Amino acid sequence: MADNTLSTLNEIRIKIRRLTNNPSAAQITDASIDDYINTFILYDMPAYFKLPSLSETLTFFTSPHVGTYENNTLDATNPLYNFKNKYTNVGAPVYIGGQKASYHQSLEEFYNIYPKVNYKKLIGTGNGVTVDFTDTLDAFPVMTNQVTVSSINTAGNPLLAQDDGDGGFVGDVNPLSAFNYLTGQYYVSFTSAPANLESIWLSYVPYTAGQPTSVLFNQDKFIVRPIPDSGYRVEVQANRRPTELVAVGGMPELSEWWQYIALGSAIKVYQDRLNTEGVNTLMPEFKNQEILIGRRKINQNSQKRVSTIYANEGNADPFVI
Repeated sequence: MADNTLSTLNEIRIKIRRLTNNPSAAQITDASIDDYINTFILYDMPAYFKLPSLSETLTFFTSPHVGTYENNTLDATNPLYNFKNKYTNVGAPVYIGGQKASYHQSLEEFYNIYPKVNYKKLIGTGNGVTVDFTDTLDAFPVMTNQVTVSSINTAGNPLLAQDDGDGGFVGDVNPLSAFNYLTGQYYVSFTSAPANLESIWLSYVPYTAGQPTSVLFNQDKFIVRPIPDSGYRVEVQANRRPTELVAVGGMPELSEWWQYIALGSAIKVYQDRLNTEGVNTLMPEFKNQEILIGRRKINQNSQKRVSTIYANEGNADPFVI
């Protein structure tokens, strides 16, 4: 019998009905079975396997002076659109602009290499009347979300505002207050005047743009350093979720998965019905199918050549002395 008749969604349904002794749609509908199947495929199966067939390259592009790239839920054409749900995990190797980049998941490790060194500038001295202060910083460009202005007003209360990442401020300043991250120009208008002889401080983090050589992945965000000076292609290794089955003739991405999917879905049916005996009956064959599927990866990896210092000896350029 042809493989495309053995491993379809319809055959998986039939298998689940047999395994759970539910031959009639009055006992469990096809729609309910499909929910169990797709729940298993999308959420359980990726936790068991990191198969080569589910591995692909996640590619996105940097923008000049933008150091953070995160999950996008607005633009379906964006490479990072809903990526945190599409992929189960990401990791090394990472390439930026064709160059291999270091990959990090530890904030401490990453910021030990790329610390956010704060500069402080005295931007004025209060006289009890003036609320507006404007000038240009000595060092720029400046990181977003790292600018703070502070002082104390005539009532002895603190004045504090932070940049909002879009060139504005939030806090004890008027709405027209603004900051230009690329030129270092700022305009700060406090909601009340700093007290006479009180210092007004501006804290900021300047940076030097260039081609990124490191990536931090944390809280579903890619943070690259150095902050890019132009657009670079970023390629990250990722494991995506399997594709759900939505049509009667639909098939798993690999036909060999079909029995494993049927067993895993049937176990979920039994779990929802608190049928421990049914779960225990199916579990040995479920584990056996898991081993059989995993064997593909083992066989694939067995073809790899062990890396040594002599691995590329046979590929040396004969014209290079």
